[in-house]
Amino acid sequence: MIRRAKEKDIPDIGRLLFQVNNVHAKGRGDIFKKDKRKYRDDELKEIIKDDMRPIFVLTEDESGKLLGYAFCIFEIFENDNNLQDRKVLYIDDLCVDEKERGKHIGQRLYEYVCSYAREENCHSVTLNVWSCNPSAMRFYEAMGLKPYKVCMENIL
Repeated sequence: MIRRAKEKDIPDIGRLLFQVNNVHAKGRGDIFKKDKRKYRDDELKEIIKDDMRPIFVLTEDESGKLLGYAFCIFEIFENDNNLQDRKVLYIDDLCVDEKERGKHIGQRLYEYVCSYAREENCHSVTLNVWSCNPSAMRFYEAMGLKPYKVCMENIL
């Protein structure tokens, strides 16, 4: 089942945040610290309450183990000098428990997020993917996503 995250999910969300961070730390140790996570528990409590930042979780059942999540953020562009007015749902983070990968959990989460975005009259769903994570890039390409901008760097 897929539902909005609750405070009771914070320990499982934290466990998955460590997994995601360590994938990034392995690929880009110059940027990411090993065995850390993106959000602290107090930050997660605030995000869970924020309707502009919905977190969706996929569980085995209502009381079951959390198998994956999708952190989302609404981005609203209005009266900008050069950008069209639009509402976008940005996927800040999507993770499937490393023990559960290959079971279409990520696909189910992504499709749920897209359905939610349509219901919320969003123009699009966007996300960033680190180039040091080729399996994530392949997954998102298989979901039909295409690059719309590229971030480049020159390490000095």
